[in-house]
Amino acid sequence: MASSIASPLCTSLESPCIPHLSIFQFSKTDNPFTRKRRVFSKSCCSLRHNLLCHSFPSAFRGSRLDYYCSSDRVHGFGFLGDKNVNDFVRLGSNSAQRRLSRPLRSGETMAVAVYPGKEVATKEKPPTKERRVVVTGMGVVTSIGHDADVFYNNLLEGVSGITEIEAFDCSQFPTRIAGEIKSFSTDGWVAPKLSKRADKFMLYMMTAGKKALANGGLTDEMMDALDKARCGILIGSAMGGMKVFNDGVEALRVSYKKMNPFCVPFATTNMGSAMLSMDLGWMGPNYSISTACATSNFCILNAANHIIRGEADLMLCGGSDACIIPIGLGGFVACRALSQRNDNPSKASRPWDKNRDGFVMGEGAGVLLLEELEHAKKRGAEIYAEFLGGSFTCDAYHMTEPHPNGAGVMLCIEKALAQSGVSKSDVNYINAHATSTPAGDLKEYQALMCCFGKNPELRVNSSKSLIGHLLGAAGAVEAVATVQAIRTGWVHPNINLECPDEGVDTRVLVGPKKERLDIKVALSNSFGFGGHNSSILFGAYNS
Repeated sequence: MASSIASPLCTSLESPCIPHLSIFQFSKTDNPFTRKRRVFSKSCCSLRHNLLCHSFPSAFRGSRLDYYCSSDRVHGFGFLGDKNVNDFVRLGSNSAQRRLSRPLRSGETMAVAVYPGKEVATKEKPPTKERRVVVTGMGVVTSIGHDADVFYNNLLEGVSGITEIEAFDCSQFPTRIAGEIKSFSTDGWVAPKLSKRADKFMLYMMTAGKKALANGGLTDEMMDALDKARCGILIGSAMGGMKVFNDGVEALRVSYKKMNPFCVPFATTNMGSAMLSMDLGWMGPNYSISTACATSNFCILNAANHIIRGEADLMLCGGSDACIIPIGLGGFVACRALSQRNDNPSKASRPWDKNRDGFVMGEGAGVLLLEELEHAKKRGAEIYAEFLGGSFTCDAYHMTEPHPNGAGVMLCIEKALAQSGVSKSDVNYINAHATSTPAGDLKEYQALMCCFGKNPELRVNSSKSLIGHLLGAAGAVEAVATVQAIRTGWVHPNINLECPDEGVDTRVLVGPKKERLDIKVALSNSFGFGGHNSSILFGAYNS
């Protein structure tokens, strides 16, 4: 049993690490335990030394691992735990006999000296050119437009999409405003039967996804010619089908027989991506990620990674949410997270303003069409921007509050820069998460200044001042705004910034009017309940 467990490890390491047993000379007077100790000590010593020198990168030298392997201890290899090799076997000791002879317990491994066999020929992968990811399509469904260009033009003009809620009677709620979509049609995008059954979050997602394809110039003929196995969908949601699920609960109050058979599948966050794939016939990576308000960025980065790793050529990615219903509004009211500036809705969302009193809910969807560069060039696609990289971290601090010193946010930004190979000095535009909450806005601003404060060209804005907080869809809609800023050379204003917080440099924040900016690299942040942090980077495409 011991040999069967240890053999795979020993076989792969025997040539460079473990000397041939014939080098150990035993006298006739040596007892069995002396022999075992001598073989075991020399083998482990050689293994420690050679494993570092030949099998591990030079980065480990001088590290804690290097100390372990240069001392008399064998750590980190699952052989002896923290036992000193010299203490492992004591001559003539009954405990040593028991240790050497007892069978392994479940989960344990044991170092076994083996005779070297034939060298295993390892076939090295040929060096491959890194696959670049570009944005070739964009689709949105928002309170200020259902077309990527219309949406961004309204952002540039400072048009607010925050109004009084009309979908239901909310007169008994302390908050009665939201970035509500007043008019929406699925005609030409979603089958009528599905439109009647599905939750709005799914309809927004499918519509935005198909609009991204149309915006990307993928005609019916091109769609038919695609390798469907290399086309994937990764569009998430923070809340899923809340309306469908809520209706199911209300029906259950009467009888389970009254429940809609679609209430469970249409409530799950993955079903939007699944239904869209069924519609398109795309058989590549297909799933959703749900990390609260950081959902979209997680989806975008993972979608890009599928392309980089060669698992897909095209990916639709982003997020969708539709929570402006009684249970959604009531839940966030209970969290004391929402603004109550009901008398003037368009002035309610005010990131970095001293008089902010909470965020404003929004709804909608944003979808990017990411594509491998050579694939995009081959079909003659218009390239809007290049995806450069990104990263995730977790505050590991509190369910809803950001880390007091912004450690998670700063770590996330630093990792994103390192992963993408982008210099801090090249980042001159940031679409911030900035939700209009007292704590969150300042912590993010301080983290941004810590990372980029020395850049005199830096400009920062928040799309949430105009459309509210779209929860799981926020990052995707803001990614569309970020790509549009790169594409057009204009950044949209921060509205309602009338009395900035102390310590906030208004020279860094975009003013009440749109501004011209030649963007080198743009950063888009999204953070979510649970301490989820995400940062993604885009830049202009340069051949």
